[in-house]
Formats: sequence, structure tokens, C-alpha cells
Amino acid sequence: MEIGWTCNRRQRQVLVFFVLLSMSRARAELGPYSVVEETERGSFVANLGKDLGLGLTEMSTRGARIISQGNKEHLQLKVQTGDLLINEKLDREELCGPTEPCVLHFQVLMEKPLEIFQAELRVKDINDHSPMFTEREMILKIPENSPLGIAFPLSNALDLDVGSNNVENYKISPNSHFQVLTRNRSDGRKYPELVLDKELDREEEPEILLTLTAMDGGSPPRYGTAQVRIEVVDSNDNAPEFGQPFYRVHIPENSPVGSLVVTVSASDLDSGVYGKISYTLFQPSEDISKTLEVNSVTGEIRLRKQVDFETVQSYEVDIKATDGGGLSGKCTLLLQVVDMNDNPPEVTISALTSPIPENTPEIVVAVFSVSDPDSGDNGKTISSIQDDLPFLLKPSVKNFYTLVTEGSLDRESRAEYNITITVTDMGSPRLKTQHSITVLVSDVNDNAPAFTQTSYTLWVRENNSPALHIGSVSATDTDAGANAQLTYSLLPPQDPHLPLASLVSINADNGHLFALRSLDYEALQAFEFGVGATDRGSPALSSQARVRVLVLDANDNSPFVLYPLQNGSAPCTELVPRAAEAGYLVTKVVAVDGDSGQNAWLSYRLLKATEPGLFGVWPHNGEVRTARLLSERDAPKHRLLVQVRDNGEPPRSASVTLHVLLVDGFSQPYLPLPEAAAEQARADPLTVYLVVALASVSSLFLLSVLLFVAVRLCRRSRAASLGGCSVPEGPFPGHLVDVSGTGTLSQSYQYEVCLRAGSGTSEFKFLKPIIPNLSSQSRGKEVEENPSFRNSFGI
Repeated sequence: MEIGWTCNRRQRQVLVFFVLLSMSRARAELGPYSVVEETERGSFVANLGKDLGLGLTEMSTRGARIISQGNKEHLQLKVQTGDLLINEKLDREELCGPTEPCVLHFQVLMEKPLEIFQAELRVKDINDHSPMFTEREMILKIPENSPLGIAFPLSNALDLDVGSNNVENYKISPNSHFQVLTRNRSDGRKYPELVLDKELDREEEPEILLTLTAMDGGSPPRYGTAQVRIEVVDSNDNAPEFGQPFYRVHIPENSPVGSLVVTVSASDLDSGVYGKISYTLFQPSEDISKTLEVNSVTGEIRLRKQVDFETVQSYEVDIKATDGGGLSGKCTLLLQVVDMNDNPPEVTISALTSPIPENTPEIVVAVFSVSDPDSGDNGKTISSIQDDLPFLLKPSVKNFYTLVTEGSLDRESRAEYNITITVTDMGSPRLKTQHSITVLVSDVNDNAPAFTQTSYTLWVRENNSPALHIGSVSATDTDAGANAQLTYSLLPPQDPHLPLASLVSINADNGHLFALRSLDYEALQAFEFGVGATDRGSPALSSQARVRVLVLDANDNSPFVLYPLQNGSAPCTELVPRAAEAGYLVTKVVAVDGDSGQNAWLSYRLLKATEPGLFGVWPHNGEVRTARLLSERDAPKHRLLVQVRDNGEPPRSASVTLHVLLVDGFSQPYLPLPEAAAEQARADPLTVYLVVALASVSSLFLLSVLLFVAVRLCRRSRAASLGGCSVPEGPFPGHLVDVSGTGTLSQSYQYEVCLRAGSGTSEFKFLKPIIPNLSSQSRGKEVEENPSFRNSFGI
């Protein structure tokens, strides 16, 4: 603690500077505005719209509002008219105490765009308090030998008003011994001094009663009175004297209770009871009485409570020393509180915007102010946020900052930011305050849906049930909310002849695909279409994918025998010479299957024969051959039942009946049926042959014409139902297959074969026999000369 020895008037100013850069159209301060204390609520102060040069609607649209220190709403802004109004009655003494002028600082904040205007309101004092003495009666003991002109200080009156409304003058009631003078203290307060004008005589007047009146300078003035009782005592001609009239002491604000402030000392030349001195605080205010205490014997002055620089920066009080005879002396103590860095900075959020849209640069997220009640470097602050965030702190007017985005934000990368605002002062040790805010990023429809695959392949077995779920497509959208809600749809087919709307449908919500009807592999093996996924954003975004549906074959077609024809006409009879070797090709059963793959792999076997063991069927090509040498004992006519079976699951089959006639040669006449053998034996052989030949030729000719017409009609109807016969691009060079005549097939037969495109080398779609060309002369002669041969071929 440092003690000064000067009596000059105390002056101290605390300067706090923030090194800030100006931003976004900062302007000059408004006002100052003034208002008289105790003005009614709602009273008009000023029109801010006119002062700011703004129209009536502009104040509202720009979001103007008042920000007061300490979040106290003394004022209100009527944005419809721009009027600044009193929000509550203002008591100057409560707001500012003895400080004059009484200034309330506030800011006018414009949010759109951001502007902050500094303003102040001065509260004028009215004379609403009368002077009051702390002591209703003052007692003075004055020696009778006191010299003329000696002054006795009296207790001053207190007036809560300031300026001219405070105490201006003191008066004493009329008397013959004393007058009162008004004195000024260094802090501006006025106190009375009682001056002796006429010598006292205890024997004549041992006690004098006076009335002290204090008057303020208000209009009209107010008064306060106190009684002064003067007791005239015997002579005590030496009053106590202090070693120094003024004590200046510095004490840190964090000093503990009981700390020694200073020790004052006075001396008295008298002896005995008149030389015994006691120390007291003279006319202390209520605050000083609670803060300081003095030891009446030693003169030690100690703290009764901790002092706070931010509340009171200094204390001034008089110390009175009184001897045993009632004489007193005084000195003045000026206690100056030294500021310590004991207050962390304070952060006040004035505006916060959350959520903020993505893809938008330079958005003002928050506006906040920083304050520190400490002084000097203890009150200077530095503000910062985390380095790894896409945000910037920009200083605004005075102690305001704005938090803005550094660039465009992407919600898909990060949807939430926790920002910690750290404010550190420059004191020692440094104190800091952290304030956390959460900023959400709202979604913008900037991401199109994306399918999990660019193309999908689905398989469905033919003959499916309608409304069968055949598969699904799926897409995702990294946006959120309605921007991520997807709707699936079918795209128009590229092939205009594809009836897509009657084949499949898609669930618009989940992308499930359904077959609307039963599919037939033989009619449609595969088809392809596009699907789309569209989100519900504005504007909506979409993407596409391709779907290929492959129809799997089912074994739903039985083998069909092309040769020999099974059309209900006369059965075809194969002629086999009795001289044929084992393995002689009798005929070939030709069949096809409308299915594909293993469902169309055909195998042949002999189910039933007139004479087992004489004929055999090759299982892979349907060739019917003799199993051994023929003999005379073998029956001339045989009936063979051949089964054609596919390799499906379950397998399907068809059967065909072959009639085989054993002859000695192709020139041998047609053998009679067994039931007519007895009659032929008795009849003339040549006559029987001629009759039979003529009847056979006539009937067979008619049947051949009908058969030719029926085959033509059958070919046309099949071509229409199967969509025509396409010649594959496989290993077959043409569409005709020759079956060379062997055994009874004395001439070549040609079969028209249609292979399914892409089915490989062994899958038949259908097969038609073409009537052989019998134009050669040798074959014609054989037909004319051998009626039985003509009958066997139905000519």
C-alpha cells in the first residue's frame, strides 16, 4: 500500500480500448437523448427512424431492435413508427447514485443488413429528495476559554439528488455566540462549520441549544434540520493534532477481510484525561461504515469486507481524534482500490441464425458482444473460435463481433457444427470465457438419386402367376427430408412394339417390380426397359437405370413328331426287303420340342413291337434299324410303337406308330392283309392286284391332294402363331435338311427346319416335311410299274 501526501482533488479515469476493425456500414453515434427521471412509462423520447433516415416500413423490414447493457429493458422501440419510448419509470438515484451526468448506453441493431448504432440516454435529476442529517442531535463540548473564530465541524446533511438539487447551504438558528459557515469537501459535498463569534462563559450559560438547517438548490428548495447541543466545559486548551492531515492509501481489491489499511496517529499536549485520545470515523457514509473500521485506541484502520474495484474505485473519509476534554482534530483518508484481474470476460449473444442453408456463401450466423468490467490490460480481450471450422470472426463496431461462414457449406459432408467462442483478457493471470453455440445446416436439393447398379438383370420362369414379385431396384439420395424421398417409375420403352405396360409394373415407393401377366418363353425370351428414380425436392432431380428381364424356360411343351405325320389319315407303311442286313435303316422318326435347353433334348425308344428283337430305335437320332437278319419265318407286317421323350423335369413324351412291311424286293406286289389271305389264295392273283392297285391309286391320289392342302394351311397357321420361321445365324448354312433315302426311302426327302435364334445347334422350333420331287423318269417308272410302292407313299 502506498500513502500519498497531497490534498488535491482526486481524479481518475479508466480507459478501455478494443482494437476492432469496422464492418458492414457502421455509422456515427445517435443522440445523446435525454429524459427526466420518474417519467411515465410509454413516454416519447425520440424518433429513431428520422434520426437514421429510414422510412416507417424500413424499420420493421430491417428487424430493428434495442440492445441495452446488462439486458435491462429501460427503453422500447415501436418499429411501426420508429418512436423510442420509455419502457419503465427511471429512478436516477437508483441507476447512477451520485454520478453525474447519469448516462445509459444502448445500441440500435439492424439485422437486415447488419448495422449497429451506438446511442446514449441521459437521465436528468429532479428535486425529489430532501436533505437529511444522519444524526438528529449533535452534541458539542466546547471549553469556555475557546478563542474567538475557532471552528467546530458539524455533521453534513445527505441529499440523494445531484447538482443544484443537492445541499447548497446551511443555516443556524439565531444566537449570540455562533454562526455557521458552509464548507466544500474535495468530493464536492458541503458540510457546516460552527464558528465561535463571542466568548463563552460556563457560569453564565452552561448549555446552548441551536437548530441547524440544510437547504438544497432545487426549485422549490427542500429542507432538513438537526439539533445542536453545546455543552460548555472547563478549560482544555490543547486539541489533538494528527501527524499528517491527508492519508492516501492503495489497496488491492482482493485483500482479505481484516487487512490493515493504515494506522493514523494524533497527539495532544495536554496531560491526564485531556491528553487521552480516541479515534473514530467522522461522518462516515453507510458504505464506508460497512467497509472500514478503526481501532479507537491504536488508530488502526482495517477492512470489514472485501473491496471491489468494479463497484467502488475509491473511498474518502475523515478520521476524528478526540481527547478527554472533548477537543478534537481530524484528518482525511483517501483509500484507492487497485484493480486486479478478477473478472473473466462476458459474452452476450445478440442474434443467432440456425439452421443456415447449404451452398450459400457469406452468411451471418451470429452477432455477439464482449465486455470485461476490469480496467487497463485486464479489460482488453481477444476473441477466437476453433481453427478447423469453416467460420470466421469479424470485428464490428465497438465491442461487437459477427460470426460468418467462410464459404459455402455442404450438409452432406457435415450437418451440424458446435462452435466454441473463446474470449481471453490480457490481464495476469489471463482469464477466459467460452460460449458454445450449435449451428445446423439445412438441406438443399443438390444431389440426384443414385441407383445401386447401372443395370439390373432379373430372371423369371415362364408360366408365372400374375402380380408375381420378380425383383427390385434401389436408389439412394444423400439429401435429407423430402429431398431424399424417392419415387420410382417405368420409363417409356425404346421398342415401341414392346407392350411394357402390360408386362411389368413398379411400386413407386420401394422399387419392387411385378410381372402383370403370365410370361411365355416360347413367345418372349427377354425384354429390356428403363426405370427412373425421382426425388421430391424443388426442383426435382432424377436418375435412370436399365433392367433386363430374362424368361426362364419351363418344360411346358411335349415333343411333336414331324415324321411320320400323325394326321389321322392312312398310316404310312415302310417297306423293308427281307435281304436287308442287320442295322438296315428302316426309317427315321423326326420330332421337335418347343422348349429350349435340356427341356428340348429328345430321346427315342421302342415301346412296343409286333416281334420284339427284330427292330431297334437309336435313342439320340430316332433312326429305326433292323436288329438282326431277316428270315422267311418273320411275319411280313409289323407294327412298331416309338416313344419320343424330352429331358425336362418332369419329362414329357409323345408316341408314334410305324407300320413296317417285309418284302422280297421293291418290285414285289403289295402283300395282302392277313385277314384276306385265304380269299387271295383262292382268287386269281393278277385280277386281285389290278383291282387293289386301281382302288389304291384313286383313293391315294384324292388323299394326297387333301393332304397337300392341309399341310399348306397348317404351315400358314403355325407361321402366324409362332411369329414366323427365322433362319439362325448359327452353324447351319441353310434351312433345308436332307434325309437320304435308304432301305424303303428310295429317294431323298427334304425337311424345312426352323432353328430358334441363339438356341445353339440342336434345338428345333418346328419342322415341316416337303413333298419329295418325283420328277425323275426312273422313279416315275418305278411308281407306275409297282402299285404297291405307290400305295406305300400315298401317291
